[in-house]
Amino acid sequence: MFDHVRGVKSAVSGYAGGGGQRPTYESVSSGRTGHAETVRVTFDPRQVSYAQLLQIYFSVATDPTQLDRQGPDTGTQYRGALFPTTQAQARQARAYIAQLGKARVFRRPIVTKVEPLRRFTAAESYHQDFVAKNPRHPYIVVNDRPKVIALRRLFPKLYV
Repeated sequence: MFDHVRGVKSAVSGYAGGGGQRPTYESVSSGRTGHAETVRVTFDPRQVSYAQLLQIYFSVATDPTQLDRQGPDTGTQYRGALFPTTQAQARQARAYIAQLGKARVFRRPIVTKVEPLRRFTAAESYHQDFVAKNPRHPYIVVNDRPKVIALRRLFPKLYV
């Protein structure tokens, strides 16, 4: 989905938030590594701000009220987590989450956490650009295509 945001230079699927050995899809899927499946988004702040990326994340990419779950996927590896790359981003993310909570934008409490980024590991090559390579895959049709459609509808000026 972030590949369709104006100003995003790259969106790399991967793993963050855990420790130990180099994570793999199989080890992370076990739910025992502490890692979360994540996306490293590299962007041009002259075209899209971190604040706009947060808006997209919380309104299109995820349901921030689901604990250890995103859509049909369950487990700590699917937790809602942000891994900011700077202290300024961390402060901005925490403030935005507090603002959403105070405004009661969601019916349930936001459980998305802001976690320190110790290390990001890119996922295996078959995970990269999975949507583009597999547009008719049932998981993509049911779970990801609606997010891209929502992005285009809610953020038309940022959609590419």
